[in-house]
Amino acid sequence: MKLCNATLSALPDGISGPTYDRSALTPGIVHIGLGNFHRAHQAWYLHRLMQQGLAHDWAIIGAGVRAGDAAMRDRLLAQDCLTTLVELDPDGTSAEVIGSMMDFLPVEDGNGPLIKAMSDPAIRIVSLTVTEGGYYLDADGGLDLTHPDIIRDAKMPVTPVTAFGAMIAALRARRDAGLSAFTGQCCDNLQGNGAILRQTVVGLARLSDPDLADWIDQNVAFPDAMVDCIVPATGKAELDLVRELGIADAAPVTHENYRQWVIQDQFCNGRPPWEKAGATLTDNVHPYESMKIRILNAGHQVLANVGEILGLATIADCMADAQVAAFFQKVQRTEMLPHVDAVAGLPSAEYLRLIERRFTNPKIRDTTRRVAFDGSARHPGFLLPIVRDALSAGASVNGLALVEAFWARMCAGTREDGSVVEANDPNWETLHDAAIAARHDPQRWLMVGQIYGDLGSDTVFAQAFAGWLDLIWEDGARAALTAYLDGVDMVTTEAAMAERSSRSG
Repeated sequence: MKLCNATLSALPDGISGPTYDRSALTPGIVHIGLGNFHRAHQAWYLHRLMQQGLAHDWAIIGAGVRAGDAAMRDRLLAQDCLTTLVELDPDGTSAEVIGSMMDFLPVEDGNGPLIKAMSDPAIRIVSLTVTEGGYYLDADGGLDLTHPDIIRDAKMPVTPVTAFGAMIAALRARRDAGLSAFTGQCCDNLQGNGAILRQTVVGLARLSDPDLADWIDQNVAFPDAMVDCIVPATGKAELDLVRELGIADAAPVTHENYRQWVIQDQFCNGRPPWEKAGATLTDNVHPYESMKIRILNAGHQVLANVGEILGLATIADCMADAQVAAFFQKVQRTEMLPHVDAVAGLPSAEYLRLIERRFTNPKIRDTTRRVAFDGSARHPGFLLPIVRDALSAGASVNGLALVEAFWARMCAGTREDGSVVEANDPNWETLHDAAIAARHDPQRWLMVGQIYGDLGSDTVFAQAFAGWLDLIWEDGARAALTAYLDGVDMVTTEAAMAERSSRSG
């Protein structure tokens, strides 16, 4: 059956759908970035509220600012913005249709429809999933004032190209009309993501209108949040799966049987009762963010780069490889967990065991390529803060340096079987050139300043990185894994230092 409003009463047996009247929904949220994660996570939480007879005035209007978003708009509008969510549990598969999204705005140059929608007083929250690399951060975590998009929106704020410029234009219209501001709700994997969204919006506004920037800073709430659910990309296998369930859905989403959403309870214009759908509302999101980002998100990078080099297709495949799984577990327990604060009632070691179970789910075909994408945002955001903390504490960075060496080897653009790793990062050309140069001079990789900043000049980290990268290029990834698991330390082991010296000699 084709998925649309008219067929909701005829969903296949065992598949639930909206029990609420979708024609009676009114909008309250504009969401920018309608990828799979949003529909499996935030949209699902709202759907769950609506199934309880709540939040019917908080329906989602979807939006995008990239030309490519128009294709998703066409697919979703053709099925009345409904989505089939397929839960992939090792013990079985289940599905439901959610209907919390009611419209998708036209994607146009200058973002006029988006600005108009966000200017409507009915919209009380503007939320975003624009990826970790989408917030225009420089190497120090500040707003990158040199980025062409930022320069362009500062000069032409009426017709912005960025989501943040569009938010500023809408907030200007609301202020000038005497209307209340909306809450800016970041749903991306960034520690202190609300503060980062504030920095980007207020910082960009200040470049063209300092008075408006002050008004935004004083009137707009930017709550921090931690979001968690593993959601693979949709391809032919996922489209075929939903058809096997009896539904013709052009944009289905598969996901694991786990979700978590921890939200700072700081909203300036009301909010849905998220806690009644299972979200955690708190005054302090930081411990939850830190634990999740440093164990799950950083853990993904531990696996994905070496997995790509070895031709392991998915994260589950990486965990099924005894050597790679042992590498993951050792790095986590010896070099990552010591720098993770426990959340009340959930020790970090117990959380790691939860992550290991989730990563080994064979039904979740979360590709190493997807997880390795945009390493130039994910390594500085997830892994390098741990490196800095470890160095400050005088603790080991041996395994973390090996993780970075695997990333550098992957960015050279070939796997060990000779196959090509296609461009997989917005900064791929820079990374690829540095990776090729680093084969003979490892320091060239650490000189990519927007990634490593002053870490490249840290003797301990640089020495460990160089030793591992030399070994990977000389003897292969498996040899490096074996050496690490056998206890070789590229910083403190004299034999390792001597071997590196002999290689370079």
